[in-house]
Amino acid sequence: MCDRAAGRRLGDVIEIEHLHKRYGDVVAIEDVSLEVAANEVFGIIGVNGAGKTTTVECLTGVRTPDRGRVDVLGFDPVTQRDEIRARVGVQLQASTLPDRLSVHEALALYASFYPDPRDPDELIDLLGLTHRRDARYGKLSGGEKQRVSVGLALIGRPRIAVLDELTTGLDPHARRDVWALIERLKDDGLTVVLVTHFMDEVERLCDRVAVLHAGRVVALGAPSDLAGGRGLEDAFVELTTA
Repeated sequence: MCDRAAGRRLGDVIEIEHLHKRYGDVVAIEDVSLEVAANEVFGIIGVNGAGKTTTVECLTGVRTPDRGRVDVLGFDPVTQRDEIRARVGVQLQASTLPDRLSVHEALALYASFYPDPRDPDELIDLLGLTHRRDARYGKLSGGEKQRVSVGLALIGRPRIAVLDELTTGLDPHARRDVWALIERLKDDGLTVVLVTHFMDEVERLCDRVAVLHAGRVVALGAPSDLAGGRGLEDAFVELTTA
């Protein structure tokens, strides 16, 4: 079924059609089309340079595509960025904060931007940062900074969270803690777009996954279906070998 006013299938919260983006002579996205349903964890995987980050930057309004259509919750990320920012939490690889800001100050500051935010201290506990609550951002480890970035994406109780390299730099215990957090938030109705290099993360969290290669979607489906009995990592290597 299709929601004619929004131009997307009923139940879909994201629709991307024939997305194309280039930087000078370099084509970052050739032709990407995909849909994300409400309350699913949707993975985007691919080798470096496949177009993953550019795709999520276009759907969050960070980048303007050269052509194609992007619909997020019925809004255009280019012309309706304020609507997108109020409903979509974003954690991108390049996220950073002033060095002197503490963990609690950062989350409290971002909480002040939203009408009904999560409690900063509750989120700090969920992210395993209670012992670093008052630590300055500049003194955090790479993994701790990553967890703060995830917290900033979730503080506004978004309907959609876009998480780029969610657990890069985290130790195995921290990774599993963040996975459990995402599963709890999904149970509460959150839709997640997850960009990752970790096949175990895809298998643990994702309902469906798109494999990008050379700026195109070369496979789309449930991780178990894409694996086809070979193992997801083997299937991924086969799909992304030129």
